[in-house]
Amino acid sequence: MKPKLHSESSGCCNCEHDHHENHNHVHNHNHDENHNHDHNHEHGGEFNLKNEILPLVVILSLYAPGVIFEHQLHNTFYSIGEYALFIPAYLLSGWSVLKTAGRNILKGRIFDETFLMTVATLGAIAIHKLPEAVGVMLFYKIGELFQDIAVSRSRNSIKALLEVRPDYANIQINGELKKVSPETVNVGDVIVVKPGEKIPLDGEIIDGNSQVDTSALTGESVPRTVRMGETVLAGMINKMGVLSIKVTKLFDESSIAKILDLVQNAKSKKAETEKFITKFARYYTPVVVFTSLAVALLPPLFISGASASEWVYRALILLVISCPCGLVISIPLGYFGGVGGAARRGILVKGSTFLDSLNAVNTVVFDKTGTLTQGVFKVVNIVPINGLNKQELLQLAAKVESHSNHPIAQSIRTAYGEKIDASDVKDYEEIAGYGIRAKVENRVVIAGSDRLLHKQQIVHENCLVEGTVIHLAVDDIYAGYIVIADEVKEDARQAIQTLKKMAVRTVMLTGDNQAIASRIAQQLGIDIYEAELLPEDKVNAIEKLISNSSKHGKVAFIGDGINDAPVIARADVGMAMGGLGSDAAIETADVVIMTDAPSKVAEAIKIARKTRTIVWQNIGFALAIKAVFIGLGILGVATMWEAVFADVGVAMLAILNATRAMK
Repeated sequence: MKPKLHSESSGCCNCEHDHHENHNHVHNHNHDENHNHDHNHEHGGEFNLKNEILPLVVILSLYAPGVIFEHQLHNTFYSIGEYALFIPAYLLSGWSVLKTAGRNILKGRIFDETFLMTVATLGAIAIHKLPEAVGVMLFYKIGELFQDIAVSRSRNSIKALLEVRPDYANIQINGELKKVSPETVNVGDVIVVKPGEKIPLDGEIIDGNSQVDTSALTGESVPRTVRMGETVLAGMINKMGVLSIKVTKLFDESSIAKILDLVQNAKSKKAETEKFITKFARYYTPVVVFTSLAVALLPPLFISGASASEWVYRALILLVISCPCGLVISIPLGYFGGVGGAARRGILVKGSTFLDSLNAVNTVVFDKTGTLTQGVFKVVNIVPINGLNKQELLQLAAKVESHSNHPIAQSIRTAYGEKIDASDVKDYEEIAGYGIRAKVENRVVIAGSDRLLHKQQIVHENCLVEGTVIHLAVDDIYAGYIVIADEVKEDARQAIQTLKKMAVRTVMLTGDNQAIASRIAQQLGIDIYEAELLPEDKVNAIEKLISNSSKHGKVAFIGDGINDAPVIARADVGMAMGGLGSDAAIETADVVIMTDAPSKVAEAIKIARKTRTIVWQNIGFALAIKAVFIGLGILGVATMWEAVFADVGVAMLAILNATRAMK
């Protein structure tokens, strides 16, 4: 059926408006987890469970016979048999504690948990309570192991991000092309970029037209058409024609170099979250040490008949009882349960520090494309003009776009949904930077941007239409336009509403224009949005939100794509969409949403809050048991073994309580 058109003219508005979605997503986020343990995986290697269990097996192979045959070993010459088994076990299990305590003492940090354990266990050895001394260090090592399992592996790799770094540039030398390092190219040099190659440096096109994939820099899923006189950036991928580019910036000043720099420097801006046990030890350790000194020195001075050796023994028992082993174990176990529970729900949390930070989140910042929206383009409106109906306009567009592989053309064909008879389409021509011209049923049809209508001097009124717009004309008569937009994810609105109920503020950052950003924000109920942002603008926006956040509040950012890595790294909590997200974003993020569902953000915060509650229950219980046994130790009722076994009991109950976080 031929479209019916009436040549009614209306005043042409002399406006030229490009509708480009410019998603300059730069997500950066790098939260380094610093463990004060001397494990190999802290220094760049990956956590290896076998390597961690092997020392424990050796320790237990020494410790178990020592405990079973303690009496016989004690009765050897100068108790040499007892020392031969327990001292190696003590050094193997407690070396990291002894080393850390010694290092901290040299730095002037005396009163911490490692100092307390060192004094207590050396005191136990001094009064010949070797099994108890080893037991204290052994249970601490088990606590370390649980914490390391929870963290599981380092997330410092940004290899995927480095892959967008261009390897070479084709430079024209004496009329010939030569491959050189991008770092050696100077401003003003002319480079040639062939189809499929990465653009190695920022510059201006002096010859050629093409389409470029900008997703590495902007997150934009639709390739951008570029032509002579336009600026292109390093990291973009040339899709079609050969481009000659005059270099305008050195490589170190290029866009991709800045993104790499943002990710790498973000680490230095992060303040490590202090563990509760470290804060607690600042007060707890000196109190215990001075209380033990008082127990050892004061009773013999003021109590008639008090034995100095008996009260020194009680003081050492008090030190052993006071060692925060159960406490040290209970904290990582609680987080271990939270991390495991989150993983079962498709939320990968990369360590206990980030559960702590998630618990304090009061602002969640979303990227738009691929996070709140599908990143898949869809026809949302068809507006026929001059006698056509919607189906006729859509059919016309589907036919004229039948030979194009552009995502916009694909979305039009998908919306049409019927088999297209391409035999009607002749003289097909792509007009670079404008659109398409072809003959359909012997009528000249053009489809493209508003610029194309002005170029062809076609009278029309609809210059400024929100979104990505394809205008059509038949035989130089305006036929209407089709609006194409990114589709909002099904659970995006639910995600925003759930966060609001949890008293969490929502923010959207996007490189899109104001009109599109405003529509999405209103549709979803987002509190604040910022549009038309460049990559560095997004990092600045995150830093402003962090500085304006309450003292104890945290800012989380969730995005996808390589370009999101710097913002993910800069936020207090960086979250990445893992199902379709890039490897760089996943590696840089602290939390990865494996299902790509925005609603999982609220679920992750709920899990963090529940985990925090369980951890504090474990802490409270451990301290209560500790207080009881300290009292019994001072009264001379509790022995060191009872104290050690009390710690084991606390640890077991902590394990059972931590499993609640898995459900």
